[in-house]
Amino acid sequence: MSMADRDGVIWYDGELVQWRDATTHVLTHTLHYGMGVFEGVRAYNTPDGTAIFRLADHNRRLYASAKIHEIDIPYDLDTLNEATREVLRRNRLDSAYIRPVAFRGLGGFGLSAETPVDVAIGAWPWGAYLGEGVLETGIDACVSSWQRFAPNTIPAGAKAGGNYLSGQLVAREARRLGFGEGIALASTGLLSEGAGENLFLVFDGVLHTPPVSAALLNGITRHTLITLARDAGLETVERDLPREYLYLCDELFMCGTAAEITPIRSVDGRAVGDGRVGPVTRQLQGLYFGLFDGSTPDRYGWLDRL
Repeated sequence: MSMADRDGVIWYDGELVQWRDATTHVLTHTLHYGMGVFEGVRAYNTPDGTAIFRLADHNRRLYASAKIHEIDIPYDLDTLNEATREVLRRNRLDSAYIRPVAFRGLGGFGLSAETPVDVAIGAWPWGAYLGEGVLETGIDACVSSWQRFAPNTIPAGAKAGGNYLSGQLVAREARRLGFGEGIALASTGLLSEGAGENLFLVFDGVLHTPPVSAALLNGITRHTLITLARDAGLETVERDLPREYLYLCDELFMCGTAAEITPIRSVDGRAVGDGRVGPVTRQLQGLYFGLFDGSTPDRYGWLDRL
């Protein structure tokens, strides 16, 4: 089933419209200039029913991204949270990937034009982002020839559509070369993140991850794993990391809402550790997915029930 031709509804500017009718004009400002912000959210089928993972946190980041880019979202947080729940209910989805997006709509033209702000929320079933089976076996990654943007050029702290031009270059290059995903360096030459995922390296049982100053998005899954690791007695160090540490670490994985926790078994054709998924990665996968099967207590109220 194509994304264009599906049954179901999408919340669009305060109304539920049929999927096929949720369209916008070709002269919409964001289509030309990339000035839109979005989130990626997952809902999981749990023993207690459908639960949206960290819904309020995702939507708070949506507002933060909008604030950075001077986009005035015309709905409050509670409205978007409830709209998301209603989209899942109306589409009868017990697990789903959810995409809220706020963008400059049809109105004035030109870079600084004033336009209406449109908001939409769609949801659909989506399995493993980087391919079936990769959560168990891992992927082969490469360091991209494309670097992330320099500080004070494009705000990496916003989840904005235009930012993902960089990620698309990284991802498409990796696929063209036969790799599962690309890893980008910051403008400093130090590690930044994947095309659309944060990075964790493991040395002697300690987690290491690049800081947010390395032109990366401060991921909600990243924060989740740092929290779960702390509760399990695992140390996390946020630090600048050079490229060669990718070849020296014991374990390596990517994380994000779409990618969840995806192990990396090799970089640039060099095995990570022994080339298999390591014990710390497995432990964190167990803790993370345990939130959705009940084996990890939801002590922070991250599961938003329908």
